[in-house]
Amino acid sequence: MAIPLRQNVRIGAYLFKQKVLRHTKFPLIVELEPLFACNLKCGGCGKIQHPASILKQRMPVEQAVGAIEECGAPMVSLAGGEPLMHPQIDEIVRQLIKRKKYVYLCTNALLLRKKMDLFKPSRYFAWAVHIDGLEERHDESVAKEGTFAEAVAAIAEAKRRGFTVTTNTTFFNTDTPQTVIDVLNFLNDEAGVDKMMISPAYAYERAPDQEHFLGVQETRELFHKAFADGRRKKWRLNHSPLFLDFLEGKVDFDCTAWGIPSYSLLGWQRPCYLMSDGYVATYKELIETTDWSKYGRGRDPRCANCMAHCGYEPTAVLATMGSLKQSLRAAAGG
Repeated sequence: MAIPLRQNVRIGAYLFKQKVLRHTKFPLIVELEPLFACNLKCGGCGKIQHPASILKQRMPVEQAVGAIEECGAPMVSLAGGEPLMHPQIDEIVRQLIKRKKYVYLCTNALLLRKKMDLFKPSRYFAWAVHIDGLEERHDESVAKEGTFAEAVAAIAEAKRRGFTVTTNTTFFNTDTPQTVIDVLNFLNDEAGVDKMMISPAYAYERAPDQEHFLGVQETRELFHKAFADGRRKKWRLNHSPLFLDFLEGKVDFDCTAWGIPSYSLLGWQRPCYLMSDGYVATYKELIETTDWSKYGRGRDPRCANCMAHCGYEPTAVLATMGSLKQSLRAAAGG
């Protein structure tokens, strides 16, 4: 991933340790969901489809931190639901930072300006704001007018206060190469965010909207055209060059969903946060009792159109770290 040097060194040391210990499966980053409740009803997300009894639950701080300590991951993506609705989310962040975990707090930003005083800038902490297109497209995607404007205002305020701000943008089959270019240009040049993540929409099984997800060929064509003329090099994309090659169809990878496991109120989710083949209580059980070989494109029909980062970014990162040429390419910005 295109990450700061200090963090890059830390992750490199972590990967080297796994190799020395001969661990074949280990987490790079954990998707930690301390709640499923949200203040939006996005058509492409199924988290709020859980029963009301589950939506009311909030994960205790000790449980959240314990899960990360159990698996030993160096990075944490705090997701949901909307994490800022959790009454102790600031304490979860503080405890993870105390343990020198790199934390990305994913948010739709509606509560960000109200909650920002609870947090302090740190090299271990970054906001990850969801921006799914420019104003009209974003507000339509999240089904609420004014969300884009609030998110942009919150990004500006967070930058003013010295926070690291990243974004995460999901693209659907209603997008074109130009809409990809437009939103990335805006985030890179006008909003001035530190890093940007991008993802093709995957047919998440609980999502209300099942009509606008991208197929593999659609994904490859979309990003190949959007990245034409060396355009992708000017954007501060928070991905390894090999993962961007993967999105364009220049390379292909096997799924390594074990690299980004998901832990929620229901436990460790098998095999990833986009698919639910049951939950287990411990990380050890997740790794040792899941038949990872049966997941991925060409193996499970549900994975046929998946090119999501949770399955394929770890593969790209491992391939990058295992190649001097690719490591130098990544360091140079790809």
